[in-house]
Amino acid sequence: MADNPPSADRVSPVVLRLDQRSGVPTYLQLVQQVEQALRLGYLKHGDQLPRVKDLVADLAINPNTVLKAYRELERRGLASGRPGVGTFVAGTLAPIAAPERSALRRSLDRWLRSAEQAGLDEAGILALVNDALHERGTAAPPNDQRGVA
Repeated sequence: MADNPPSADRVSPVVLRLDQRSGVPTYLQLVQQVEQALRLGYLKHGDQLPRVKDLVADLAINPNTVLKAYRELERRGLASGRPGVGTFVAGTLAPIAAPERSALRRSLDRWLRSAEQAGLDEAGILALVNDALHERGTAAPPNDQRGVA
């Protein structure tokens, strides 16, 4: 996560962060967070994404990394750059409706407490969730770790 406080003159409704321990490339973490913000309704069509200079300062990363993330979002049809103005949300992803999101979140919080009481740490929880999604055929992890001891 970023240790630096966000810029005071922030223009975007979201704050992006990094997890250096995740093993996920930095640009892809930014892309994934924008997608999550779209699904959760934190971002909507027309919202401005954080400015490149803000992310560079806040996250201590190379401007080319941010540009690569924004190009990927453009390639996916989710963002559009306006030279001299910024990058804006140009597409949508199926959002989770607020009532369902709230009920699912409560249920998930209970499940997470159960998993923690069973001795699972964050990595164990993620492994179990990814395995369940893979079994259902609803998600294909980028690297199939099943069968690895």
